[in-house]
Order: sequence, then C-alpha cells, then structure tokens
Amino acid sequence: MQSKSVIVSEKYPTKPITFIVPFGAGGAMDLVARLLEKSSVKHLGQPMVIINKPGSAGILGWNELVSSAPDGYTIGISASELFLHPLYGSVKYNYPTALEPLAQISSTPFVMTVQSNQPWQSVNDLIRYAGQHPGELKFGHSGIGSLSHVLGETFSKSTAITLRQVPFRSSAESVTALLGGHVQILFSNPGSVKEYVKSGMLKVLAVSGQKRLTDQVFAGTPTFQEQGFPLIYSSQYGLVAPKEMPADIKAKLVEGLRSILTDSEFKNDIETLGLQYEYLDADQSKNQWLHENKELTKAVQNSGIIELIQSQKQ
Repeated sequence: MQSKSVIVSEKYPTKPITFIVPFGAGGAMDLVARLLEKSSVKHLGQPMVIINKPGSAGILGWNELVSSAPDGYTIGISASELFLHPLYGSVKYNYPTALEPLAQISSTPFVMTVQSNQPWQSVNDLIRYAGQHPGELKFGHSGIGSLSHVLGETFSKSTAITLRQVPFRSSAESVTALLGGHVQILFSNPGSVKEYVKSGMLKVLAVSGQKRLTDQVFAGTPTFQEQGFPLIYSSQYGLVAPKEMPADIKAKLVEGLRSILTDSEFKNDIETLGLQYEYLDADQSKNQWLHENKELTKAVQNSGIIELIQSQKQ
C-alpha cells in the first residue's frame, strides 16, 4: 500500500469528520453510527457526516476507508466480518493490517431462535430431532460467509447433525423467514428477535456468549456452554481508521471518542438497541483484534465455508 501524505494540524479537528458505515441505513451498525453523530459536536468539537456505503457484505465501505487519507477526518465502524473477508480471499485489502482500531463499542453474542410452537425446549431437544430427521431443518443467517453463517455451520458439524443453510440479505428478512416457517432455526443478534421473543412468537434456545445476556428478555436463556457445547461467538462493533494516522491527531481523536463511548447515556442507548455494551480503548482493541483474528481463522477452517464460497464462484 502506498504511503499517504497528511498535513498535521494542532487544532484538529477543524472540519466535519466523515463516518463510513459499510451497510445500509436502518441496520444495527447505522443506528450505532447515529448515536455517535448525536454527540460528536459536544465531545469532538465537529459534527460527523455519516456516509452509508453498502455492498458486498461490508467490502465496499471498508475498501473506501482503507483508501482514505489517514488524517483523522475519515473513520468507520467495524464488525467481525472485517476479519472474515480476507480469509475467503475475495478482497483487495487485508483489513486487520490495513486499518487500525480506535475503540471497541460492543461485544454481542448471537442467539439461536426458533418458533415458539416448536417442541424443542433446549439445544439437546433440537439435536435429537435433527438426528431423527436428517436434512429436514434449515437455519437462516445474514449471508454466505457471515459470522452467523460460521456459527451455524460450526454448530452443525460439532453436533454431527445435518442442517441446511439459507442466506438472507438482512436480519429483518431472516426473521420474517423464521416467523413464516421457511427456516426452522435462526442465528442472529438478540436485537433482531427481541420484540418477537417478548410477544411470545419466538423462543431462544441458546446464547453464544461466555455468559448469559443481561437483557431481561434473554436473561433466562442458557449459553451453549451451559448445555454442553463449547460454542463461543460474539460480534464486536468498533471504530476504525486508515493506518499511518499521525500520533497527535490519533490521540485527540481517540480521547474524543472515548468521552462519547463512556458516557452513561450512550451506554444505555447501545443496550436499548439490543447490543451488549463493552468498551475497549485503542490498545485493548488491538489485543482483541489479535485474539479474534486467530479464533475466526480456526473456525472458518473447520466449518467448510471456504469450500462453499469457492463452489459458488465456479
């Protein structure tokens, strides 16, 4: 990657900061960005201008971010898919090395959800049924190669059952498919199904975190680990910037973002969205990146997803 020239300003920031969201308006990432936008003038002294750049499951937006000047005036939001795309060999940049973390906002596990009228009350109930009806059950997820797809394939392989995968373009689409019985299982973030769980239309069999969710709607749902399955997957949302940002600008930007992210109102707003708030600073985020990259690399290799993606390209 070519070096990018940057003019260092002691008065940074002196103009609005562009915030790239690599997915469409209205999704979880976009809603998080709007929360930051709301507080940017107060904590950074300049407004944020949100640019939604959807396409290719985040690739278009992250490509634009990588190619932007590292001057502190273009930042973006990251998700765990940032680590997955390079593993599939389908991108021009290796995002974990082409971008640098500024902070982590949340770490939210997935939930395994079914219709309330299904007879299964636990993961083991579902596994027994799937074993007796091989290939009958279908699971929905948010796209081929997405983290929810990795989780579904890993669950299927680790329990030696046969589940058919069905990709969707959005969480809303996949929830609609579950409600309509077009798929029997859904792996998604808790926020996508929360209202349907509250209303009694859906029920959650397991949480993919190390511990149970704190949200009262899901607090009674055991983790996969509690039920005897070592499946621990969480989707991290964070803030990222192009590499080679001058140290003084980065320090000011990180401090301004820290004051937004650690504000109690922001924390409450994040949890209202159905996300699990977990702030990490820039250095802590870097360590988390190393761990997450290692774990996802291992999961992808064991899931068979790379072969699936390659077969679809042929």
